[in-house]
Amino acid sequence: MRPQAGAPLSRRRFLALSAGGAAGGAAALSGCAMQVSTGVSGGSGETVTLMVKPEDISPELVKQAKKDTGITIRRVDYDITKLIAMLTSGNPPDLVRAVGATDAAYFAARGVMQNLDPYFAKSSVLRPDDLDPVNDLWRYDGRVQGKGPRYGMAKDFSQDSMYWYNTAAFDKKGLDYPSETEPVTFENWLESAQRLVQRSKGQTTVFGGSYNGQTKITLMAALTASAGGSLFSDDFSRVDFTTPEARKALAWYIGYCRLNVGPTPINPAPQGWDGPSYQAGRMAMSNNGYWMGGMIGADKKLAQVSRLAPAPVFAGGPRISACQGGTGMWMPRKAKNKDAAWRLFEWYFGEAPAKERASSGWGIPTLKSLRPLIPDEEDYQKRTLRTQENELKHFSVVSLSPYITGDGFESLFNQVTPAAMKGEMSVDTLAGRLNSLVNEQLKRGKEQVG
Repeated sequence: MRPQAGAPLSRRRFLALSAGGAAGGAAALSGCAMQVSTGVSGGSGETVTLMVKPEDISPELVKQAKKDTGITIRRVDYDITKLIAMLTSGNPPDLVRAVGATDAAYFAARGVMQNLDPYFAKSSVLRPDDLDPVNDLWRYDGRVQGKGPRYGMAKDFSQDSMYWYNTAAFDKKGLDYPSETEPVTFENWLESAQRLVQRSKGQTTVFGGSYNGQTKITLMAALTASAGGSLFSDDFSRVDFTTPEARKALAWYIGYCRLNVGPTPINPAPQGWDGPSYQAGRMAMSNNGYWMGGMIGADKKLAQVSRLAPAPVFAGGPRISACQGGTGMWMPRKAKNKDAAWRLFEWYFGEAPAKERASSGWGIPTLKSLRPLIPDEEDYQKRTLRTQENELKHFSVVSLSPYITGDGFESLFNQVTPAAMKGEMSVDTLAGRLNSLVNEQLKRGKEQVG
């Protein structure tokens, strides 16, 4: 059962968290909110503890926060084991970094997140009507991600089922460019990748295309949604890879892996991600959203031959363009310095740092009022922005289960899929194996909450 308000959080409840396992809880948490003080916009002279990664807030930003808000930041490196210890001891950080798509429902379901609705309601910086819909990834109503109270906010985002392509690679093979506004089918994308791949003496010299998503749980959930279904049952307690939609998604991805046209879990990208290969002209298509334009734009020659394309669709399926990330922060329910933490939250997500991020081209701002800051001076920037603005119409939250972590799903997925990727196991057999493994983990996760 969920701990009573004020009761210490049991370490047992987080056992699966440290192992990348299942989460729990299905109760709505709107009643957990502490009363907001009238000094919610204050905080000068206070110290706020942030558990973040180095890339989330630089030493320069720490100094700027002190100058702009009067608040001193105490930065603690993000570490899940340390976070568990701090939460269970009743002495959590004031703000914690997390990935909205995979973490928000997970933590909210465990009753450890502060409901931020009262803070947003009183804020003149982060107004609810100015929040981009991607911030709905940080909402959870006790059952479904994307609805209910807000527990955090994304700092920027991309629609991660989109992809970049290199026109020079298409020219070399005599292929027409994909439309910048109308999606190709997944089937056509894979056909193009087969034609674009270049090999020499048994070695791949140019990948035809890379399509692996941000995590395997978000990839499979988004692919299944694009096929017209849901990876999870209505109560998110089970997966079923044998439904027509989930099987189509799984078969497509395993087919992609078997063709060896791009990096896969059994043949990963040389540098661990697509960026270096794409930058070096050794990848014709790369499944990364708008955010990778920051890297591309730094190389003017590469920018001239690069295009961003809409998320593919399955023939006859709906047009789905999800965010598989949405990294941001949340406030623990038992944080000791909530008002100062909120003031820093406003500054980070709505003031100087947010404006700097918006103008960098490394992500879409999560406040609609900051979109005019997106770089659009160069022709390639204008072209990319047109594609991205059109794609925003097709965004939707693809809800995940709160009973398993992204890492937990990834571990199980990687246990059994290699055999299928090598052609040693059928997709139907794989679907059954995945159901058994993942559903056992989901069952344990749900049982932890009671």
